[in-house]
Amino acid sequence: MAEHRFGIGFDAHPRDPSRELWLGGLLFEGEPGLVGYSDGDAVCHALADALLGAAVLGDVGMHFPEGEPAIAGISGIDLLARTVVLLRDGGFTPVSCDVTVICDRPSISPRRDEMRARLAEVLAVAVERVSVKATRPEGLGLGDDGAGCIALAVVT
Repeated sequence: MAEHRFGIGFDAHPRDPSRELWLGGLLFEGEPGLVGYSDGDAVCHALADALLGAAVLGDVGMHFPEGEPAIAGISGIDLLARTVVLLRDGGFTPVSCDVTVICDRPSISPRRDEMRARLAEVLAVAVERVSVKATRPEGLGLGDDGAGCIALAVVT
């Protein structure tokens, strides 16, 4: 009988207007970026943490610590790709994922399919196994008024 594992990931970053905005491995031109030792890609970070959790391999901070010169400025998609290698080296294979992005802007829906395809490529799964959803925080202080971005991810 096959073993099924699940992982949950969470990441949040405040805005930094001096940086580019990267989410799910995509550049959102004209939008203020996110603070981070890496590129601040909350989608890729949440997804990487979910994958590591499912495999019981620690977390992003353990494998890619802030202050490590080799990690400074790393793209979220590269961090995610390196995480997939860690999983495969441990005998695990990503099967599917579901990501929710919580922010007032940018609008994710116009680029949802592009983001799904980019994440599927890195995970080496069919695009039909990658779900990306977005919602606005509706005044609850969770990235309202463009103040930041939050991402949640669940993986098998």
